[in-house]
Amino acid sequence: MKKSLMREWGDALMFAVVAATLIRWATFEAYAIPSASMEKSLLTGDYLFVSKLHYGSRTPATPLQLPLTHQTIGSTKIPSYSDAITLPSFRLPGFSEIKRNDAVVFNLPPEDEHPFDLKTHYIKRCVGMAGDSFGIQNGQIYINGQAALNPPAEQFEYYLITDRELNKRFFLDRNITDFYAAPNGYAVHVTPAIAKELVTLDFIKDVRLLISPTGESEPGVFPQEPSIYTWNRDNYGPLYIPKKNTTVAITPQTLPLYARIITAYEHNPDAKVQNGKLFLNGKEVKRYTFKQNYYFMMGDNRHNSEDSRYWGFVPEDHVVGKAVFVWMSLDPNADFLHKVRWNRLFTSIN
Repeated sequence: MKKSLMREWGDALMFAVVAATLIRWATFEAYAIPSASMEKSLLTGDYLFVSKLHYGSRTPATPLQLPLTHQTIGSTKIPSYSDAITLPSFRLPGFSEIKRNDAVVFNLPPEDEHPFDLKTHYIKRCVGMAGDSFGIQNGQIYINGQAALNPPAEQFEYYLITDRELNKRFFLDRNITDFYAAPNGYAVHVTPAIAKELVTLDFIKDVRLLISPTGESEPGVFPQEPSIYTWNRDNYGPLYIPKKNTTVAITPQTLPLYARIITAYEHNPDAKVQNGKLFLNGKEVKRYTFKQNYYFMMGDNRHNSEDSRYWGFVPEDHVVGKAVFVWMSLDPNADFLHKVRWNRLFTSIN
């Protein structure tokens, strides 16, 4: 019996949706960079392809979801999924493991209003691996006591002191897109190389790197226990990044670091913290063995990035994939004729 034209179009559309859903889940997915947290490694307006094949695709934990959606239907606030059914999530074999300095896409760990596989996507650089002792001293990352290699496009916040008003074009001509007015000057987020160039301008009186001093506690910095850990964005740690099957002692000092892991990410339904003590199945626990690996993620724009310094570790099961290349890049500050950054198209991500 011959199919009607409408039936043929319906079948073709169904096949396309199923095929696109499978490709998106198992191989590659497109993402956009909405913020400046990875400048200048990745730019606001970059569109990326993220490989699920590198680390292995995850089986869905929330199967009742409209195809080709994430949290909501289009631009509405209508949920595109139901958590009436949840499944254990498994990771298929990949052809690579997470490596230090990989640009990684993951689900934002502290976002509890969604199932973990539907939390908001973030992209940061993996600066700390499972099993590392991680710390920051005066803005420099240290891994196991050794200074880590810094990304070439790493940015920090600097204070420009000047006696004149600088217009937007001044900053954009120097590839400075993250700036704002401050008393007697401007605050800018730039690479050390650009900061050196700014010093040479005769109307720039001074360029000061804004580093938080050692011992000054910054509100909001993980684990949000300033009476125990007087850490800030530039002086942080050291702390141990949990590795699967390793055991840590649970003490008043370590519990703030690992409480959320144990109660939220390790799938311990009866885990709770009460009066500064950890309880599993109603019994106090003084040692804990981790069930999966964890990572420490940071943006390359060090002073304008909401990352692991503020919300802690990224569980391995929250990892989505590796950012591999930029397929399109649109400059939000450019006019129509110069909107496309042609030199970034199909460039690999390092």
